[in-house]
Amino acid sequence: MSLEARLRSLMVRGLDGDGAAQTELLRALGGYLRAYFGRRIGAAAEVEDLVQDTLIAVHFKRHTYDPGRPFLNWAYSVARYKLMDHFRRRGARPEAPIESAEALFAVDDIAARDASQDLARLLAALPARQRSLLLDVKITGLSVQEAAAKVGMSEGAGKVSIHRAMKAMSRRVGRVDG
Repeated sequence: MSLEARLRSLMVRGLDGDGAAQTELLRALGGYLRAYFGRRIGAAAEVEDLVQDTLIAVHFKRHTYDPGRPFLNWAYSVARYKLMDHFRRRGARPEAPIESAEALFAVDDIAARDASQDLARLLAALPARQRSLLLDVKITGLSVQEAAAKVGMSEGAGKVSIHRAMKAMSRRVGRVDG
């Protein structure tokens, strides 16, 4: 599914009252906005303020979005206006070129980088043997028997350890997102 289709679907579901979709939309949009504003202004605190202002505007102005039109163009317009307001407040008169909406969302794999960092944090919290088993089986593609032998365990013990590792990671994700 394209980025446009995915975000548009979340927006439409949010307009229909799906709170989880609205939350997911704002969370996804936040990453793209950080990159967009970060390329235009340097200060991290100002970038975060702009991201939050834009997300609030998207949330409170969502009723103005026409589901028959592209979502990315609408979101880009909101972000661009927030950027111009920011520059006006500071007394600056920089150029803010009118770009295509794709420029807002042409991000250096933010979602993939965030997912990779999240996975690394989850794996780091596991005991070394569980982490090794999980990486060998789920990432490298070894069989449970091969991975268990590598760490000096029986195949059955390896299966139990992998199951426990997955369960521990699931619980941790539940605490973070819940």
